Amino acid sequence: MGQHVSREDFQWIYTDEPHATRRKAILIKHPEIKTLFASVDNSLNYIGCFMVLFQIMMCWLLRDSPWWVVLVLAYVCGGIINHSLTLVIHEIAHGHNFSFKNRTKFICRLLGMIINLPIGLPVSISFRKWHLDHHRYMSDEIIDTDIPTDWEGRLFNTTFRKAVWLLLNPLFYAFRPMIVSPKPVSNLEIVNAVVQFSFNILLYYFWGVKPLVYLLGGTLMALGLHPYVGHFISEHYMFYEGQLTTSYYGPLNWIAFNVGYHNEHHDFPAVPFTKLHLVREMAPEFYDCLPYHTSWSKVAWDFVFNPSLGPYARGKAVSGVVGGFNPEKPKIDDNVLYGIPDKELFERVTRQSYVDSASVMVTSCLL
Repeated sequence: MGQHVSREDFQWIYTDEPHATRRKAILIKHPEIKTLFASVDNSLNYIGCFMVLFQIMMCWLLRDSPWWVVLVLAYVCGGIINHSLTLVIHEIAHGHNFSFKNRTKFICRLLGMIINLPIGLPVSISFRKWHLDHHRYMSDEIIDTDIPTDWEGRLFNTTFRKAVWLLLNPLFYAFRPMIVSPKPVSNLEIVNAVVQFSFNILLYYFWGVKPLVYLLGGTLMALGLHPYVGHFISEHYMFYEGQLTTSYYGPLNWIAFNVGYHNEHHDFPAVPFTKLHLVREMAPEFYDCLPYHTSWSKVAWDFVFNPSLGPYARGKAVSGVVGGFNPEKPKIDDNVLYGIPDKELFERVTRQSYVDSASVMVTSCLL
């Protein structure tokens, strides 16, 4: 049903991962950005715990409510909060909430499990394990499990099927890493699961099934076919040809812990959410020239109804190979640049990185 997606493969990349190169170039011109590194914002801990307590209170209030009230509030309230809690977990995965020393690592992991409770499924520990690989090896066809599989691209290739894919997004996001790049289950993951399912059982024992539906249903709905889901799509799907990462500058950053500043985040993962906007302010020439989103709802709408977009609208690199070439794979145009506005600086940085002068981000920046 609906229009057929025009893409039949990923955009294949044969150059250096762009953010590592951009990071070097930006620090050459703006070394003051280093003052933002390894900052700790303990407010994240208090905000996250408050959200958990709010969700527990909602479970108590909804224990005897009509089903339609439970489902509506799960979509418009609980799901949004749970989606935001996944972004608190994202910040915790980067260690932005504690001074990340050995004595606080376990406290950090434990807090992640507490923040995890309203989400309904144990994701906190596992998320960190795969998400850090997404930063180190972005676009790697095996290691970066944020990229859809080839069968997702082939199957979800019409307007209707893309809507179904968005609806099922939380399931793909949860199970794809275990299939594409499986890793051993750690002891902390087992602890995370025991804590989570114990919490679920206690909720059911004391207040019945409706609180569980409110929490789990809200998580699945808000990570699926929901205006908030545009956050997932906006980050790395190529709405702008050749641009592997796109930022979102809009009001929902207030409840999404500035995850919309995604180019800034990938350029400098050590900078906490409260200071990502300062990266853009300190180095405007590296960010103002890049296309960006202003509405996650529009992103989700365009993804479903624009035939040039779909699961295949991602950059992908042969695993473990930089600068390789496969003539059977379509590739990003070498004239599309990294988003480094100074040509001399770009050539200097790419020489330092031992890559050739082929480029992968936004031609308009080299003017």
